[in-house]
Formats: sequence, C-alpha cells, structure tokens
Amino acid sequence: MYQNQQITHTVPMELSGQRLDQVLATLCPEFSRSQLQKWIKADGVLVNGKVVKPKERLLGGELIEIDAEYEIQTEFEPEDIPLDIVYEDDAILVINKPADLVVHPAAGNWTGTLVNALLFHNEALKQIPRAGIVHRLDKDTSGLMVVAKTLEAHFALVNQLQERTVAREYLALVQRPIIAGGTIEGNIGRHHADRKRMAVLEEGGREAITHYRVEERFTNHTLLRVALETGRTHQIRVHLSTHHMPIVGDQVYGGRFKVPAGISDELRNALNTFPRQALHATLLALEHPVTGEEMEWEVEVPDDMADLLDLLHAEDERLAQG
Repeated sequence: MYQNQQITHTVPMELSGQRLDQVLATLCPEFSRSQLQKWIKADGVLVNGKVVKPKERLLGGELIEIDAEYEIQTEFEPEDIPLDIVYEDDAILVINKPADLVVHPAAGNWTGTLVNALLFHNEALKQIPRAGIVHRLDKDTSGLMVVAKTLEAHFALVNQLQERTVAREYLALVQRPIIAGGTIEGNIGRHHADRKRMAVLEEGGREAITHYRVEERFTNHTLLRVALETGRTHQIRVHLSTHHMPIVGDQVYGGRFKVPAGISDELRNALNTFPRQALHATLLALEHPVTGEEMEWEVEVPDDMADLLDLLHAEDERLAQG
C-alpha cells in the first residue's frame, strides 16, 4: 500500500553549488537518501519544471517539486513500550524520551525503538514517513521530541525545522568550569578516519551553529544551557568537545576522563560510572502546524542527571565548609 504527497521547496542560496541529490538530502531529512534517489530516477523530482540528473549542480533559488510516493511502513511491529507523553492533540504528539531508547529501527536495533512504541500508541502513524518523527535524539540523550500525526503536520514541522523557527534547548553537564557563554560555529561532517563519528571540518560538512550559556557553576563542572540554531548529527557533543568542554559520560567525544583531585569517593564513583552523556533536551517551542499557536514545553532533567547534580551540590557545600 502506497501513500502520495506533493512536496515543494525553494533551494536556499547557502546550498548553491551542491548536487541535486545532496540538496534533497538537506531539504528532506525525513526521507532516506535511497528513497530520494528512487524519486529522482523515476522522474518524480522536477527542478524549475524540468527533470534533471541526480548530480546536476544547483545555483540556488530553483523551485523543486517532488511527487513523493512511498510505501506505508508495515515492516516495523507495534510494541507496547511506555511513552512519557507531555502533550497530544489530533496533529502532534510531544514526548519526553528516556535515555537508552533508540529512535529509529536499524541494524542491531530492529525492535524496542521509539518507532515501535509510536506505532503501538497510534497505528495510523504507519502512514506517515518515519512514523511521524521529524527530528531525533541520540539513543542516550533524553528529553523532548515532537511527532507529527498527519501528513500536513509532518510537512509543516519539517518546514519549521528547515527555517530554524523551532526552538530547542538542552542541559549539558560538562567536565570543566566555564566562566561565560558563547557561540560555536563549525561545519560538521563525517570523521575522515572513523565514519561512525562526526567531526568539525575545515572543508565540506554542513553548517552548524550552537549557542550556550552558563546555567549553573560547580567547582570542577558546569551545567550549560545549549540552544541549537542548526540540527546536525551529534552537534552539541561535537561542538562542546572540540572547544574543550566535553560532556560528562560521553564515551565517544568525551576524551580521556580526568577525575578532579580531592573529591569524595561517592562523587568519584558517580562520575566514573555515569552510563551515558549527561545531555537532556529540556525545552521545545514551535508553532502549532494547524492552529498557528505558539507552543512551548519544558521538562526537568531525569533522575540520573538530577542525582549527579545533587552530588555536585553536596561536594561544593563540603568544600565551602573546609
């Protein structure tokens, strides 16, 4: 069974010089690259009303029209996995994703994912690309995500993300004291040696902008509030690590963890054994795709991060008392 959707985009000037297939991958992140290639080869993609080859380089400003026909997702089984639902109506669903929950099924994780949980919660989501998921969080990052329940909502939310009108703020506990906030800019792409990792690249990659400010200071750590202007894979983790602010518990980008001298055994053990990156998507704000209402949600950090922050507070009190 197939679903059809008409999609239009105007190529932004910042993508000038890129190939059609690369431009589509940027403008249509809700669809896989292989799916986009199929539409191009089937003459389902028009650029200014004409069929062009996948490697045709665009100038910027062109009108792209996509006749998006795709198969309804029947390969993923609904699973009764609890969802922490923060908000729901007929168009959207906002959830507070726990750590250790994979978002999309993939090799090694075909079951037990957020997609499986969403299909159990609402079987109609099988008719929406990627079960309505328009942005993602890493497996071990907790916090807020919005899911589209209709094709119209899906299209509107994807457009908002591309236009950078969706506000997303995170709380990140980093391994050093930070004096003040700032902005990090640096294109992000695949690491040249390790394709499973991302890196800041001097040439190539995609534009990435991260803003951060100090939420709370500790003697040896800082809780940062981080706002994304763009949404690249692993963006916060890569940018903070590159600027010598690695996130506590980050096994990929955290580098060699150095436990501060003189801390209590309890805090030392908690830092050494924290099972994930201490990163939480705490705030989400957007325009409702149907009503146009400005909506905002905020959730506290989960228990594991809250317990670690309590230990840091206790440690600072102990040091203050001498």
